[in-house]
Amino acid sequence: MDHDHHDVPPFWRSPAGLTLLVALAVGGFFLVTEHTAHLLGALPYLLLLACPLMHVFMHRGHGHQHGQPRSTDDDQRRQ
Repeated sequence: MDHDHHDVPPFWRSPAGLTLLVALAVGGFFLVTEHTAHLLGALPYLLLLACPLMHVFMHRGHGHQHGQPRSTDDDQRRQ
C-alpha cells in the first residue's frame, strides 16, 4: 500500500505565512522607528531587570549541592 502523499509545506512557507511574516516585519519596523524614545526610556529598567535574571540563570544554584562536592575539570582529568 504505497500511497503518494503530497508533502504539505510548513505554514511559514505558504502564501498566508509569508504574508504574515512580511506584515510582522513591516509592523515591527514602524513600531521601532516611531517609538524609539519609549524603547530607549525603558533601557535602564531592562538593565536592572537583567541583573537578577543573570544571577539566577548564570550561577545555576551554586552552593546548593547539600554536601556533594562539585566536580571540576581537574577532577575529571585525574580519573
